Amino acid sequence: MRRLMVMLLTVALCLLSVAPALTQGQYATIEEYEKATGKRITKFEEVPALRVKVAAGELPPVKERLSEEPMVVIPVEKIGQYGGTWHRVDIRAVTAAASRINYEPIVRWARDGKTIVPNVAKKWEISENGKVFTFYLRKGMKWSDGHPFTAEDILFWYQDILLNKELTPVFPRWLTTAGNPVKVEKIDDYTVRFRFTQPYGLFLQYATQNGEFWHPKHYLKNFHPKYVPKEKIEKLAKKEGFTYWYQLFPNLDDFRKNPELPTIRNWKVKVPPPATRVIYERNPYYWKVDPSGKQLPYIDRITYDLVEDVEMANMKAVMGEVDMQLRHMSFTNYPLFMENREKGGYRVLKWKAGESGATAFLNQTLKGDPVLRELIQNRKFRTALSLAINREEINELIYLGMAEPVEGVLLPESLWDNKELLEPYTYNPEKAKKLLDEIGLKWDKDHKYRLRPDGKVLSLTIEVLTAFPTLVDAFDLVRSYWEAIGIKTAVKPLSYDIWWPRIYSSEYQVAGYLMTRVGWLTYARDYVPNDRSTYWGPLYGLWYISGGKSGIEPTGDARKVQEIYDEIRKTVDEEKRKHLSEEILRIACENIWSIPTAGFYPQPVIVKKSFRNVPQEGINSWPLRTPGYTNPEQYFIEQK
Repeated sequence: MRRLMVMLLTVALCLLSVAPALTQGQYATIEEYEKATGKRITKFEEVPALRVKVAAGELPPVKERLSEEPMVVIPVEKIGQYGGTWHRVDIRAVTAAASRINYEPIVRWARDGKTIVPNVAKKWEISENGKVFTFYLRKGMKWSDGHPFTAEDILFWYQDILLNKELTPVFPRWLTTAGNPVKVEKIDDYTVRFRFTQPYGLFLQYATQNGEFWHPKHYLKNFHPKYVPKEKIEKLAKKEGFTYWYQLFPNLDDFRKNPELPTIRNWKVKVPPPATRVIYERNPYYWKVDPSGKQLPYIDRITYDLVEDVEMANMKAVMGEVDMQLRHMSFTNYPLFMENREKGGYRVLKWKAGESGATAFLNQTLKGDPVLRELIQNRKFRTALSLAINREEINELIYLGMAEPVEGVLLPESLWDNKELLEPYTYNPEKAKKLLDEIGLKWDKDHKYRLRPDGKVLSLTIEVLTAFPTLVDAFDLVRSYWEAIGIKTAVKPLSYDIWWPRIYSSEYQVAGYLMTRVGWLTYARDYVPNDRSTYWGPLYGLWYISGGKSGIEPTGDARKVQEIYDEIRKTVDEEKRKHLSEEILRIACENIWSIPTAGFYPQPVIVKKSFRNVPQEGINSWPLRTPGYTNPEQYFIEQK
């Protein structure tokens, strides 16, 4: 039953839901709120921290700062109090956490994690053929400096950034159909239209993740040669340590680095990296309110204290120095969190993991070792590695018995009883040894390790991100299982700075990471080689995104899932899209491109007792931009 419930949730996340007036914690506009509830919002409450600026004439009153059509966010528990600082920790200066908490695409995932709802766009329309998407923006919405936000900002993004070859040498594939880029047109100041040459069934789902289609034209045009002489900009670029204008521009266009950049997000960076304490402060022109008319967010500022590693981040949480955080809160330390919760003054919530646990991705496009690459491309070899893993033991020792063994990839219900499909994922080290014998991998004279076809000792190195200590521990067990069947194995922890260069180089043998489960269709790299970050075949992914100009062309089933995925992208019929998705999952399971170990484990969420409006249950998922989909702007700190 537990697996059934998780599967139903996951399948639901793959489906597109059109937003009604009330959808999971929000109303698109005050008009919709009042129509649905019969209640009225007659006035807006000023943020105490901004009253002095309003009185001094530095800011207009709150009613003038809000758009004419504010979104109404329903708090999880209750109407919040203003004020306070949300203390967080991170191990990277330019943190990805900011893009999660400052989650403001054109449409967004709602708090149920499966419904697409309005956000920057108050509503949208889709043509019957699925090719044209029309978005209606909020009238009177403003940037954080008070300048009007209009369709011109989206047109600037499209015409002056996307279509500029120096800024965007390769047009984003997710904004194309059949290789043809989207065309964006302005209908009026608050209406924009996206036209594709083919039906695009996944566009709105992609827009929930990547749909920040706007850039502040009134600010950024000062650094663009279409509006300012290039010589002037490049003089500034050299002053800032760059050579060309197109190197300076993206740096100024990064909301995490540039305090001067206007934003429409809930909080705006005040003290950027390389400071050891990065600070974000509230956006005084933020365009959402609660049902009482209070402008959001409730919390005044967020601080990120940069620490050396994950263990230091966890220790700060244990000592009560973190207000609310799940990022870098390691499951390995779950007993420690529970033991110190009273002393630290926090609660420990258990949100669901949107990914599998430790998963081994064998690089089928390995560079520099053709002998090992041929072995990795042999399904019998991958099957042997999977059969050698004791998933029950990993669950008990690493996940404290709270996970479940993952037999195969994310399978639809119709395939759960397919024993032939799942057999390669069932612990059977003796069968693993027989498969290696069949391949011809003989033992050395001491019967300790097997030998490759070229006579060298057969060895594998699993490269693992240090940001996930649980993974390092799990792969240490995998190392012992693989050594038991004669494969010399090493585990090599890597920092973030090294991780992506290694993946993109395609010179690693095995990547140890997580496999996306919730919302996988728009993050399909673990099942389909559709990006350079496809751990089991980055050069297959490069071939796909480059239109065959770079990388390695996949063959067989690896190419087949790319073709099926292309069909899914243009399919507007949800039932057909579901069947095509199931076919990809079946093929991925048969091929054992990814070797998962455990899944469905809880993600610890540290929440101070005074920190409120955090949902008791949630899903930790990158496609959902967790915790962004839970509306962090309605979190608040109870004031004493």
